[in-house]
Amino acid sequence: MVATFLIIVGHNDRFFNIGQRFGRLHFATSQNFNKTLKALNTIAPDMMVKPSTGIPAKIQESTRFNPFFKDCIRAIDGTHIPTTVPGREVSSFRNRHGTQSQNILAACNFDLQFMYVLSGWEGSAHDSRLLNHALSRRNGFHVPQGKYFLVDCGFANQRQFLAPLRGVRYHLKDFGGHGRHPRNASELFNLRHASLRNVIERIFGVFKSRFTIFKIAPPFPFQTQVELVLACAGLHNFLRKECRSDEFLAEYEGDQDSSHLDMEEENLE
Repeated sequence: MVATFLIIVGHNDRFFNIGQRFGRLHFATSQNFNKTLKALNTIAPDMMVKPSTGIPAKIQESTRFNPFFKDCIRAIDGTHIPTTVPGREVSSFRNRHGTQSQNILAACNFDLQFMYVLSGWEGSAHDSRLLNHALSRRNGFHVPQGKYFLVDCGFANQRQFLAPLRGVRYHLKDFGGHGRHPRNASELFNLRHASLRNVIERIFGVFKSRFTIFKIAPPFPFQTQVELVLACAGLHNFLRKECRSDEFLAEYEGDQDSSHLDMEEENLE
């Protein structure tokens, strides 16, 4: 039962193919899939990593980040996953690229583990709307007192969420190449902010590579598509904790803030 679920979400396989492979009827395969999904969604919230009030090792052990970001506990952002919805809802789920998607809000730590996941929002919804909803929900997203999350320019600067400086170079690619190092304190702040916040981009990359069912719109009712996100986030955290070797991290886990930028920062300082 669990094996067939993992094949479906990991390889984007179909019930018919699974039934042929394991000698099961389409109905039985579908029933087992839904039972496994329900079970995973029951335990997935408990598999989310709880916020810590301590200084993360990535920050504490680096003079680039400590003490400047000592109260930062992780990063949060939104990502889009292809979806299919009934015809009357298509317009609200159409994102700025013109395709249908559900917008997912997620927070993660620097070990590429999910701390919070909110799925099911329309592709047209702005990330800030998702965050406001998450904060207002009963037993929703919580930020420890005196701590904050890193966010991108799509969010407003507020007490518990630190965005980069506007009107200043920000993305890591903007600082790559000879002679493109930070030129002032504002650019240096944005570079270090981007280097830390990049972890949320990496976890989204790993997540979508690990669970290829999200590469295209899953062939399920919308509510099932929503539940799949949380279930797979829980599975991702389990694998991060239990697997010593993870093939999906090779491309994304490397410190993508680029070592050559360290020297360029030192030149500015």
